[in-house]
Amino acid sequence: MLYHLLYPLVEYHTFFNVFRYITFRTIYAILTALVLSLLLGPWLIRKLKDWHMGQKIRPYGPERHLEKEGTPTMGGILILFAAGSATILWADLTNLYIWVTLGTIVGFGAVGFWDDWRVVRSGSHRGISGRVRLLLEVLIAGAAALILAQHPGFSTRLSVPFFKNVHPDLGPFYIPFALFVIVGAANAVNLTDGLDGLAIGPVTIAAGTYLLFTYISGHIKIAHYLQIPYIPGVGELTILCGALVGAGMGFLWYNAYPAEVFMGDVGSLSMGAALGTVAVITKHEILLAIVGGIFVIETLSVIFQVTSFRLRHKRIFRMAPIHHHFEMKGWAEPKIIVRFWILSIFLALLAVSTLKLR
Repeated sequence: MLYHLLYPLVEYHTFFNVFRYITFRTIYAILTALVLSLLLGPWLIRKLKDWHMGQKIRPYGPERHLEKEGTPTMGGILILFAAGSATILWADLTNLYIWVTLGTIVGFGAVGFWDDWRVVRSGSHRGISGRVRLLLEVLIAGAAALILAQHPGFSTRLSVPFFKNVHPDLGPFYIPFALFVIVGAANAVNLTDGLDGLAIGPVTIAAGTYLLFTYISGHIKIAHYLQIPYIPGVGELTILCGALVGAGMGFLWYNAYPAEVFMGDVGSLSMGAALGTVAVITKHEILLAIVGGIFVIETLSVIFQVTSFRLRHKRIFRMAPIHHHFEMKGWAEPKIIVRFWILSIFLALLAVSTLKLR
């Protein structure tokens, strides 16, 4: 919005030329989202308490979690509002990629909101049925993938890390592949959201990593130098990623251990979908498995646990997802959280290194 209002004034004063630069607008998108989330956080927490939006704790989880019963949930609304507002303020609103990503975020956020609402109002830990939730997620992600696939110039080829000349073309199979990436990322972040700040930390780190990827992919000279796909217009997503970083940091202020508010499904599903959608648009879908390695590990721990129990009637971990396994081993919650953050930073740096290792 500000881009459209202020940049045309460059003909009156050269100062307004700064609004042309993605880097300038990204910095202020980060700051805007951060300030909004910091300022609105206390108000939202009070309102969630007034509306009795307290977290319901599963009785079969770690016993120490029972003391978190009643902590306000659905705090992901704060992330969505701060990131969305900052994006609309600073991005070029004629860019299709901005609206596809925002639409996916809002859609998955709405599904998460409905699920959280059902949990709180029912007084149990059960929300909407898994089949209904998955169907809604597939419809939203499928619509985003279809729009992108039909966009002129959008490629259905994949960029494979470490191999500069390997670009398999999925053709019509790209739509289900993109759908899988978006839905998988959303639910992987959802599974990770089990400790105070555990999910939002890696989400913010991943958003910061894709901030770099979107800028590079949208810059023709840098993209060609690094021999990665150049995608015209995708640079505007740098601003959206910056807004996610700012909103994530602001939310972490209140979600850090001991948490004053939980993000809920409204936050975890929408943030995961955001990462998945940006990964698809930038043609760095496979790299998301490295950048979001924590989410992959958490998801695989659940899959392995369930499969092992059904086939062998034995558990691999003391409890899944894997962060609960470390809790059951006696690790303090803050230690688990910080160590997972450190691992997320390591994986992000590893993913960035692949830009040159080709």
